[in-house]
Amino acid sequence: MRKLTILSFVFALLFSASGAINAEAATTIKIAHPNVPIHPEAQAFELFKKELEKRSNGEFKVVIYDSSKYGNHDAVLQGLTMGVLQMGADSPANFSVFSEKLITFDLPFLFSSYEHADKIINGKIGAELGQTLEKNGVTCLGYFEIGFRQIFSNRPIRSLEDAKDLKIRATAAKTHLAFLQSLGMNPTPIAWGEVYTTLQQKTVDGVDIDLNLGYFNKFHETTPYVTLTNSVYCPHLVLINTKFWNKLTDQERQWIKESFDVAKAFNIKTNRENEAKIIEKMKSEGVEVIELTPEERQRWIDASKGIYDKFKDTVDMEKVTEIQNLK
Repeated sequence: MRKLTILSFVFALLFSASGAINAEAATTIKIAHPNVPIHPEAQAFELFKKELEKRSNGEFKVVIYDSSKYGNHDAVLQGLTMGVLQMGADSPANFSVFSEKLITFDLPFLFSSYEHADKIINGKIGAELGQTLEKNGVTCLGYFEIGFRQIFSNRPIRSLEDAKDLKIRATAAKTHLAFLQSLGMNPTPIAWGEVYTTLQQKTVDGVDIDLNLGYFNKFHETTPYVTLTNSVYCPHLVLINTKFWNKLTDQERQWIKESFDVAKAFNIKTNRENEAKIIEKMKSEGVEVIELTPEERQRWIDASKGIYDKFKDTVDMEKVTEIQNLK
């Protein structure tokens, strides 16, 4: 486990103190996630807050720290482990620092459609992968959805040749870097808060990101081309502190589960409906949206197949095969 920075520790104490004020009036659930308020995940957590406070008749008070205000994924998991946070969410790629099995989600072109992804995150495999973080003192309630990654860029990408040498913002996840390299791109890890500026200043040529995140963070303002690759499906694990969870009554846990189910359904519906709207909005704002032909997309799939072999000792390849067979 990484050590908390002094700053993160100070924030943790402040957040803890703020929650204690209302401890007698209600049980406070502090939630941290990385997305801006207009994003479907952020809206889903607001709905969770509304639902839980209503169902519990005020027995629970929910406080939400959106837009990475609590800190990055390291700080979130550490806050959860310490019990300073009660709930938090982030991507498997980020949490794979703590459980390499979560890299499974980051394998390119593993999920063929949203319907295929639903079978995994709502089934046995999703539950088993979520359990790999239990050693950190957290329980996975389930998954919210971010979506499939696409490429926002300052030049049109219609083929692998167009993608060659593209300097693209990437996460620090090994699979993400390996995937972009397999396509001939030059992946460049950049902190999330600096992405818009680096795109604007043309420090990088593009970013590999889902449509909702890309649009609501206004990346299309600096990248006039979006190529729909549907390369990697990204859910977000929604975690709860295990000690906190175990201390709750059956009724209290039921309220949380029911509220989460409502929020999850809203998140997935909104996330998917938004994508069609976002594509039309970007087109109306002058962005060229490019769809790879089936033949060209197969070239991208073939170019990245070696990644599966590269990570065969890290992920459970039997699970990978099982996911592929559930298409």
